[in-house]
Amino acid sequence: MKTLYILRHAKSSWDDAALSDFERPLNERGLGAAPLVGGVMKKNRFAPELILSSPARRAEQTAALIKQSAGIGGAIQFDERIYEASLARLLEVIAEQNEKIQSLMLVGHNPGLEGLVKFLTGEFEPMPTAALAVVDLDAKKWSAIKSTKCSLRNLIRPKEIR
Repeated sequence: MKTLYILRHAKSSWDDAALSDFERPLNERGLGAAPLVGGVMKKNRFAPELILSSPARRAEQTAALIKQSAGIGGAIQFDERIYEASLARLLEVIAEQNEKIQSLMLVGHNPGLEGLVKFLTGEFEPMPTAALAVVDLDAKKWSAIKSTKCSLRNLIRPKEIR
């Protein structure tokens, strides 16, 4: 069984109107929320072998903060296809992953990530900024993922962390 960690980037800043959407960094709230979620990951021993992230600045920062705060040893790789990705594109990216990897974290954006969670579990779950869905896949290969054949093991939203 494979595990997919689906993480929406943390809250980004809109302070600099000169920056493109791609270049927007995390704001103060985002800089606090990502390590908070990483701490919950560490406590629950959620440790993806690979972090695959959108290269947008806010996703890049979120991935780095999660990796550090959760104590994840796996590498961070960036894939430009994750930025503004549709469900079909996200499934394509996932399907291409090395089958030796048993657990993968995808760091990206809405609405694609909410669509991915719904596709995998059959349930709509809101994914606010810095939310993490942990999905157990009913597949032995990344390329064999089927709709609604997976189970949502955990859903972590920063506002719900005590």
